[in-house]
Amino acid sequence: MALYQQLPFFNPSVPFTRLIQGGLQEGTIITVCGRVLSDADRFQVDLKYGSDIALHFNPRYEGGSGYIMHNTLQRGRWGSEERKYETPFPRGQMFALQILVTLSSYKISTNGKPFSEYKHRMPFSWVDRIHVSGNMEVKLVAFQYLVGLFEVDLTKFNKRLNICCATKYNITVPYKSIIHGGLQLGKVIIIQGFINPQANRVVISLRHKTGIAFVYSADFDENLVLCNTYGDGKWGKEEQSELMPFKKGQPLQVTVFCSRHQYQVFVNGEQTHTYSHCHTKLEEIDVLEVSGDVQLSFVQP
Repeated sequence: MALYQQLPFFNPSVPFTRLIQGGLQEGTIITVCGRVLSDADRFQVDLKYGSDIALHFNPRYEGGSGYIMHNTLQRGRWGSEERKYETPFPRGQMFALQILVTLSSYKISTNGKPFSEYKHRMPFSWVDRIHVSGNMEVKLVAFQYLVGLFEVDLTKFNKRLNICCATKYNITVPYKSIIHGGLQLGKVIIIQGFINPQANRVVISLRHKTGIAFVYSADFDENLVLCNTYGDGKWGKEEQSELMPFKKGQPLQVTVFCSRHQYQVFVNGEQTHTYSHCHTKLEEIDVLEVSGDVQLSFVQP
């Protein structure tokens, strides 16, 4: 079940600090999407409690190719550094960072690949804030809870989330992925990519075994966005919107937030549409599909 519902943060200014509603739980996933500045020397993502820092994740670019430093600050004193002498965050490039909280450690994934594991040095349940600073732009910060999580390894973590590199359009379209555990309140779905210059349509669908709970379709020929539901062999009443938030030949970032009564759709950081739940058994909605004239770079189902 979803313990807390917290809307994602879009395009915040840096430095960025926010409370994590309800604090960290086992199974919490923190997603940070952004871009490293071309002249960056460092940036950091910190999970904090008061003046203490439970996890200090700090990419640095000094001394050649750079490295990542992990550490903990407790009672004003830094612990022993854990360094990894490689960086998956090239200057000037987009990136996707995810932190999974388990009972024993933070499991960190970068651009769809397992990167590091940092054992807890202070209780993760104390953490109540996230802080992001340094030479970077932040596009999105999101929190959600992974259903049915017990101790998992990094490979299983990435397979369950089906994350791909955010710097290359390397995800096959049409795209289909299982949503493990189905939808839940507070679920955040993130889709990033590039709309083809000659695009006719882009379609995002949330499916269950017998139908489609939510279809979100951008029709470039009609310059409309269409929302609908399919069940019992027939389509529901179509909702049309003349607010077209997509542009041909431009990047896109679509975030679907599952709230108690509706889906809230954000495009490039702006809320554009809502659609009330017709299929109310959210846990039965367990497939995400993306089709049409789009190249995908990052998907978090």
